[in-house]
Amino acid sequence: MEKNFCDVIIVGAGASGLAAAWKLSNSKINISILDQGSKQDPKKYHKKNIEWDLLKKGPFNINPNLRKSISDYPIDCRNSDIDIANFNGIGGSTILYSGHFPRFHPSDFKVRTLDGVASDWPISYQEIEKFYEINDLITGIHGLEGDPAYPKIKNLKKPIETGLLGKKIIDAFNKLRWHCWTSYSAIDVENNFSVRTANQTYLPLIKKKKNVEIQEKSRVIKIISDNKKTKGVIYIDKNGIKKKIFSKIIILACNGIGTPRLLLMSKNRYFKNGLANSSGLVGKNLMLHPLGFAEGVFSDYLESDFGPEGCCVYSHEFYETRKKNPYKRGFTLQVLRGGSALESALYYNKIGKLKFGKNFFKSFFKYYNRTIPIAIISEDLPSKNNLVKLDNNNKDFFGLPGVKVNYRLDDNTKKILKNGVNKARILLSTAGAREINFFAPVRYAGWHLMGTTKMGNDKKYSVVNKNGQTHDLKNLFIADSSVFATSSAVNPISTIQALSLKLAHYINNNLHEFY
Repeated sequence: MEKNFCDVIIVGAGASGLAAAWKLSNSKINISILDQGSKQDPKKYHKKNIEWDLLKKGPFNINPNLRKSISDYPIDCRNSDIDIANFNGIGGSTILYSGHFPRFHPSDFKVRTLDGVASDWPISYQEIEKFYEINDLITGIHGLEGDPAYPKIKNLKKPIETGLLGKKIIDAFNKLRWHCWTSYSAIDVENNFSVRTANQTYLPLIKKKKNVEIQEKSRVIKIISDNKKTKGVIYIDKNGIKKKIFSKIIILACNGIGTPRLLLMSKNRYFKNGLANSSGLVGKNLMLHPLGFAEGVFSDYLESDFGPEGCCVYSHEFYETRKKNPYKRGFTLQVLRGGSALESALYYNKIGKLKFGKNFFKSFFKYYNRTIPIAIISEDLPSKNNLVKLDNNNKDFFGLPGVKVNYRLDDNTKKILKNGVNKARILLSTAGAREINFFAPVRYAGWHLMGTTKMGNDKKYSVVNKNGQTHDLKNLFIADSSVFATSSAVNPISTIQALSLKLAHYINNNLHEFY
């Protein structure tokens, strides 16, 4: 095996890994980023690409078990109410995300104190606020200032036009006197509403740095450690050659499935149940943001397929705990745009709304560009019974174990989703929908992979501390959403990157501790 050395190894070149690398690159240390995926051509993963709808069924499928890329590993979801969705490659799952970019609420960090559920985070909103702001500037977030659901959010780009669809649904929100606001969006308006992925935000900044190296198609298979520190990693490079690289610090940024998988694969005589797992919580407390879905069909032409598909308006009217509700915490109503022509045809055929033959176009255009879809994003409280574990019977291309997911919706989540769908139906009815289709949970929507290496102050009940530093190994850090103590009811990308910047800031200020 070839031996190499650097100051910091980052495993994963997605949203959190690239953000951490950029922040660390401002110090005079050498950084090596290893990612098991490859670089992506932005011309391919773009709504403007005429073949995009077909590519989403193949190499850019959200389901790794259907994508079957050499960059993936099998994920068994037969014992899960929700299937995992992700993407392995430079840029991570931002390659396929919608660009919806909200922050957590201050209350999300203290749900035990406020609502008597789950546990408080060891940090507050105020402690990461400046990192939210840095991340917003680098990413280029569009939005409207003054949202009463949040503390002041500033330096936003001009809000994205909500269009005919947005105007109609905003009128309905106003009639009901419910909170709604223009979405915070990581969207490149000048480039046909393409999503600003980590490849377009942090990667160009990193490429300017001479102290950062990115190795694509490099699969880390084990973290080397003794009982106090990590030493380095073993990985398989793009040529299939097994190598070692040693470092002073290791940062894991492999998402809420990949990070616990690597920790469990790295067990040794000091950590027989997996690395950094003295608490027994590595892989436990998986949270997936169960989604509900409701869609109104209107007589009016609404230009539904125009604009960024995931970003229109949202409501936090039902976000916080209310005494009258039979559940704790709440949900976001996220108003989306309509699907493309092909997506719409496949969906309406699936639910029996299309008629083939001479009446096909008449039935198709009753729906296409005449819909308002709404996602209900539910708070997902942590449970030790919801977990990921190694699957030695289902291995990847290199003979490494896949993952089994055990995940069930609890009663609290089911009640949230029921109320969320009902509220969405009321909203769509108020807007004048002539037909409403709805269901929950959405099976193939497990994008938000959180909680599997929980953050906390006590090493008996958590895996990392408030800086993302593992309790068991002082030079091993975790930068992705697996550290989340709770899930909130919003997309996690903004908070993932803010936490990653905070982690890197801590390392920059404490480098002397690792030398």
